[in-house]
Amino acid sequence: MEAPLQLLVVDDEPAIRQVLTGTLRKAGYVVEQAEHGEDALEIIIKGYVDVVICDIRMPGMDGIELVKRVRARGMDTLFLIMTAFASVNTAIEAMRAGAYDYMIKPLRKEDVLHRLVQMGNVIRLQDENRTLRQIIRGHGVFPLVSPAMQRLDRQIQKVARTDHTVLITGESGTGKSVHAKAIHEASPRSAALFIPVNCGSIPDHLLESEFFGHVKGAFTGADRNKKGLFMEADQGTLFLDEIGELPLHLQVKLLHVLEQNQVRAVGSEQFRQVNVRIVAATNKNLKAMVSEGTFREDLFFRLNVFSIHIPPLRDRTQDLEVLIDHFLQKNAAKLGAGVVLNLLPEAREALLSYHWPGNTRELENALERAAILTEDGCIALEDLPDTVAACAVPFRGGGGNEPVPVEDGKSLRDRLRDLEIQLILETIDECNGDRKQAARELGIGLSSLYRKLEQAQVSRM
Repeated sequence: MEAPLQLLVVDDEPAIRQVLTGTLRKAGYVVEQAEHGEDALEIIIKGYVDVVICDIRMPGMDGIELVKRVRARGMDTLFLIMTAFASVNTAIEAMRAGAYDYMIKPLRKEDVLHRLVQMGNVIRLQDENRTLRQIIRGHGVFPLVSPAMQRLDRQIQKVARTDHTVLITGESGTGKSVHAKAIHEASPRSAALFIPVNCGSIPDHLLESEFFGHVKGAFTGADRNKKGLFMEADQGTLFLDEIGELPLHLQVKLLHVLEQNQVRAVGSEQFRQVNVRIVAATNKNLKAMVSEGTFREDLFFRLNVFSIHIPPLRDRTQDLEVLIDHFLQKNAAKLGAGVVLNLLPEAREALLSYHWPGNTRELENALERAAILTEDGCIALEDLPDTVAACAVPFRGGGGNEPVPVEDGKSLRDRLRDLEIQLILETIDECNGDRKQAARELGIGLSSLYRKLEQAQVSRM
């Protein structure tokens, strides 16, 4: 029997909280309540919440800001936003901030329960993917085959057993946060919290309070004591993503924590002892920043106790095929039971030929887009982003990969489309006009074949 979803209802109106909480508990869910966004954030970061049902208009931290703060920590908690304002702009803002869905007040019980069923399916898929990765590899990183990534895996396993500070470097999209989580999961601290924070996503004037907390009355708006990230991560791991974005004045205080294992809340004179492992990551050259005077040398040496560099995807093409198949399966699972996604030869060729400046993240996004666009489960060249599709080598069916002469003045995409239509028409002729058989021969759906012909304004009976 599956465990019930853990829900958090956030609304500053007590009556709404009580009614919604009672309804959800009767439906079998485990429900907590919070009156303010600040209280909700403290509950969420403990990691026990699957879905947050949150009002969009609240005093202090509103619903959209709460979503942003949770996403800044790298957490994938799902949000269902409630609003009494049937505004398209409000809905768009909530979705852009990272909310899964939104509903207009007054809420209907049937609608809420239906949305929660959908969100539960999404969470189960996420859990299955995490479990599969852990079974395959023993921690949260997908198995890759290149020598560089196998060496990196061995490094992670070794350093995870220690308490050393780790600095992860690599281009954007290479998976630095995934590897940071892998270090935590393979460490003796795995039973405690892993708290990720993006140093570049929090305003400078809030960073010190976020890191070290504050006492009531420390500054305007500080109407209660607040624990900082270091205290929240006590006995666990704090992941400082984009550490190169940290301002100089906070670098000094971070250095003190690393040296003394002590933090002092804003407005307090008392230091408190903490036991936190630091894993930091950056896509910047910290050595160059030290030379430029924008990053402290002493902090760099403190962070660089054990360094791990993740090579870009273009330098480990052996992993590309594995990742392509992984993301195809992942997106097929999102689309529903029994769905299978396949790549047509020219689409796979384009994916393997592209240089992937955005690395694994760009690859994942490209295949997610293709999964949405394809109508029959067979991803064609036209389903891929233009920059990727442009890397395909034109070929003629049945004649190997021999380049075909094309008209001057046409874009590569237009040339590819012409060649595709030419191949479709030749196959229809070979099948004596039977378009259904031609679609089978080409490995595409009949509806896709008709769509391609219509797009080219071709009609052959």
